[in-house]
This record gives sequence, C-alpha cells and structure tokens, in this order.
Amino acid sequence: MDIGALSIVMSQSRVQESAGIAVMKMAMDTGKETATQMTEIMKNVAVDTNVGQHLDTRA
Repeated sequence: MDIGALSIVMSQSRVQESAGIAVMKMAMDTGKETATQMTEIMKNVAVDTNVGQHLDTRA
C-alpha cells in the first residue's frame, strides 16, 4: 500500500471514530435529560401519607 492510500484509510478511520463518539455523546446527553425529567416528575408526584396506614378486615 502506498503512502497516499494509507493516508486516506487513516483519515477515513478518524472520521468514523469521530462520528461514533459524537453519536455516543448525543445518546448520553439524551439519557441525562431523561433522567433529570424523571427525577423532577417523581419529586412532583403527590404522595398520600395516609395510604397503607390502616387495614380494614372483616371475617
């Protein structure tokens, strides 16, 4: 393989690696946003503290 072809192959490899890293960063950012939104939703959920305090039974 000559130097020109080797240079092209190495350049293409770098571009593929950069694209893969960019996609992974986007996926991680999306995951962080989703986790943040879920945390906010859980904080805003109304919790009834009386639920489960009494057990009604009849025989």
